[in-house]
Amino acid sequence: MHALVALLFVFGQPFWEAKPPEKWSDREISSMLQNSPWAQAAPPAPAVLVYFATARPIEEAESELRLRSKEPLPQPDPEYLTYVSDHRAEQFVLAVPYPTLRGLGKADEQKRLEDETVMVIHHKTWHIVGEFPPTPSDPVLRLIFPREVKPTDKNVVFDLYLGGLDFPEREVEFSVKDLFYHGKFEM
Repeated sequence: MHALVALLFVFGQPFWEAKPPEKWSDREISSMLQNSPWAQAAPPAPAVLVYFATARPIEEAESELRLRSKEPLPQPDPEYLTYVSDHRAEQFVLAVPYPTLRGLGKADEQKRLEDETVMVIHHKTWHIVGEFPPTPSDPVLRLIFPREVKPTDKNVVFDLYLGGLDFPEREVEFSVKDLFYHGKFEM
């Protein structure tokens, strides 16, 4: 009977809780990076992927993907990696893979990104504190936000202005209670 209860507990957990990243299937890694509590699509169509780049399960999935890939994958800017290492305790990074770099670099688009991109928790807003823009070698926009989300918050909403896209204004909402990985709050 005890073995049955243990089996039900293991099979009732999401894969990221039930097994270590090196045992995740390629499909599970893809799911973690594209459709998990830490990664969601921001409508309207064509939807844009938005994910917590500094969340441990995302970092582990990306690491596994790099290990398994037969060809080299784009590497984040070394300055970005250093920045994250130095500021992880007080900031997190929300990442948006960019489908096109068209329209980026324009002063008016940059100003709108800075003015209109916000994090909303309980009707209170926080603007980005910085960003690492996408480049041809690493087409991911990385938005830096202060770590103001608490594990007891219900949800966190991001209103994004993504210049260069046909529909630059996007909104994505994450359920905070789902952002736990091995018992720890991860963003």
